[in-house]
Amino acid sequence: MASALGSRTLSKDDVNYWMHFRMINEQQVEDITIDFFYKPHTISLLTCTVLSLMYFAFTRDDGNPDSNLWVGLILVISFFLIISVLAFPNGPFTRPHPAIWRIVFGLSVLYFLFLVFIIFLNWEQVKSLMFWLDPNLRYAKREADIMEYAINCHVITWERILSHFDIFAFSHFWGWGMKALLIRSYGLCWTISITWELTELFFMHLLPNFAECWWDQVILDILLCNGGGIWLGMTVCRFLEMRTYHWASIKDIHSTTGKIKRAALQFTPASWTYVRWLDPKSSLQRVTGVYLFMIIWQLTELNTFFLKHIFVFPACHALSWCRILFIGIITAPTVRQYYAYLTDTQCKRVGTQCWVFGAIAFLEALACIKFGQDLFSKTQVLYVILWLLCLAFTTFLCLYGMVWFAENYGPRQKGSLRRTAPLPLPPGNGGTLVITEASTAWRNKADCERLLHSCHSC
Repeated sequence: MASALGSRTLSKDDVNYWMHFRMINEQQVEDITIDFFYKPHTISLLTCTVLSLMYFAFTRDDGNPDSNLWVGLILVISFFLIISVLAFPNGPFTRPHPAIWRIVFGLSVLYFLFLVFIIFLNWEQVKSLMFWLDPNLRYAKREADIMEYAINCHVITWERILSHFDIFAFSHFWGWGMKALLIRSYGLCWTISITWELTELFFMHLLPNFAECWWDQVILDILLCNGGGIWLGMTVCRFLEMRTYHWASIKDIHSTTGKIKRAALQFTPASWTYVRWLDPKSSLQRVTGVYLFMIIWQLTELNTFFLKHIFVFPACHALSWCRILFIGIITAPTVRQYYAYLTDTQCKRVGTQCWVFGAIAFLEALACIKFGQDLFSKTQVLYVILWLLCLAFTTFLCLYGMVWFAENYGPRQKGSLRRTAPLPLPPGNGGTLVITEASTAWRNKADCERLLHSCHSC
């Protein structure tokens, strides 16, 4: 490595940049107790991969062309995910295992490439591909073509209200609970919830299923389902923030019950970071970044409804709920990386998962626009302009309220997200290195010492 670098030595800015980007893009596992699960095993994996490929290639019957395509596609995806485990970054999380988050990143890359492929097809080719995936989609109909929305809104009865508490109401509640766990801010959650209802109003002329009675939209959606989910998610956040995270090695636990409990807790967070998107001294870049975050969130939600309307598949179809689950999973590391990019002045670039998520959101929108030209030709430009203005105004009120609340009622000590400690630099660099340390254990002294040791070895 010394020969590659030549006479150039790492400055403290290089070390800071490297360390901060690795914290969000290549999180390392601390205190490994079972080495077997964290060793590479690359030779064993290569052997199993080659043997399994030989088995599928020479033992199966290749007389059915359709079956050949399915098996080939599944094996391509499987082997790509194996390469993902070997080559892709861990991301910001290590629980339950970094390999799982490498697979998640690999799936997001595959979905991104699939969207690129779809964009260069024509409509007939896309429909043929969908019918090949599921022949029943030939008979699928849009929900807007067989259902009526916002009918007899002046008739309000208990029976009608209770009939709206269906699986979709539970999905709203549970979904907002998960969103609150990801965003961890009452202000942002409530703003996204309200602006989404405004989005439904302004895009109702394109998507008839956005039409809802006022009591359904305000009381059931915003207050009960969304509000209840936000409260539940933020309550869990407060509980996790107050916990003391001290993980004992499973080897030090002697009881069988304790070992089982520790194994189950492996699927819980290793630590929990206190989140503060804005503070009274936030820069214009940070405020703009939060606004962009809310815009992309709205775009991702809109893509869900436009995709199933334009490509004609019902909400209960696997294409719909698998995409929703997949987007929910990749949103977790994306929000973590984007938050670090906004709030950490030493972090100069977004993480790879965040980059891929943004590309996926825009490619989905691009696919909708290309294959939904008949639908978007009915767009009323005035509604779109009013939507952008209302979204900007509501977001401005939210951001202003969050800054005002943080300045007057926010926790003083908890709001200080960074504390600095001078550590000596390796010989040859001179001076001291200021290490930015977060309020939780995910940036600890041991990690910094290992980084400085690796720089010294260079």
